[in-house]
Amino acid sequence: MEFQVPKNEYTGKINTVKLGKGDLEVKVGGETALPFHTFEGEIPNKPIIAIEVYDSRPKGWPESVDKYYRDVYDDPVKWAKKCIDEFGAEAICLQLVSTNPDVGDMKPEEAAELTKKVREAISKPLIVYGAGSLENVAEVMKKVSEKNADTSILIGWAEEENYKTIAAAAMGYNNNVIALNPLDVNIAKQLNILLTQLGLPPDRIVMDPSTSSLGYGIEYCYSAMERLRIAALLQDDKMTQMPIICNLAPEVWKVKEVRESEERYPEWGDLEERGVNWEAISAMSMLIAGADILVMRHPKAVSLVKEIIKELL
Repeated sequence: MEFQVPKNEYTGKINTVKLGKGDLEVKVGGETALPFHTFEGEIPNKPIIAIEVYDSRPKGWPESVDKYYRDVYDDPVKWAKKCIDEFGAEAICLQLVSTNPDVGDMKPEEAAELTKKVREAISKPLIVYGAGSLENVAEVMKKVSEKNADTSILIGWAEEENYKTIAAAAMGYNNNVIALNPLDVNIAKQLNILLTQLGLPPDRIVMDPSTSSLGYGIEYCYSAMERLRIAALLQDDKMTQMPIICNLAPEVWKVKEVRESEERYPEWGDLEERGVNWEAISAMSMLIAGADILVMRHPKAVSLVKEIIKELL
């Protein structure tokens, strides 16, 4: 008797979310099977990699990353264009860290204007993360969405304490929302319910289930994301069928294993190779768990993960 590969039968489907407009439009989601299970269903849109860009010169980056970006630190527009033209970014993730009063003094209006400049200068979709308190993030994203109306940017983040402001801004100006949850399936579902009850269409929501780095609780992240995907695809739970974004880079590049020099820890090997592998392995773990969008930093890690995705699909 010929051996038959056991296959799951799926009843659900991940929503398709459109990022960007016109020639810039990129679709994420749409899967009818678990990640990379092309033998069981359709995966019409491959996962995409966004490279992060900061609104100001970052502090404390190791030389292994710093050398790729230091020439554009003072100009987020040039930084974003370099990520696309030289490093193959499939989207740009603008981190508005200076809007956090504890870090900088950028006002919501300034952040919105900067976002517009970056968006108009690039040929890929734009993702925007705020910083600081939930109230502060909401005020910034309200201005960002208004200044970038009808462009289908992805703004965030929304939680239960600030979702009304961000969802209203997204609905009023035709943009998409990142729904952040603390690695909890029930909280993720509840936030999606609140957003859709407010009137935000499910295909304008992307979930951020929170992310950690390899060696720092990544197995817990994996488990939470896996449960979201199983509920979405095998149980047809409509409130878990949103695509997933993993804001991975800030988590990876703050751990000591990617920052400490070879002189201090010679047994750890080359600093840059170590960092590239740390980010790539973290990224692939999240992809296998169900991520549709990865936010990454090191160009070599981006290239490596793109090659792996190509091989698996």
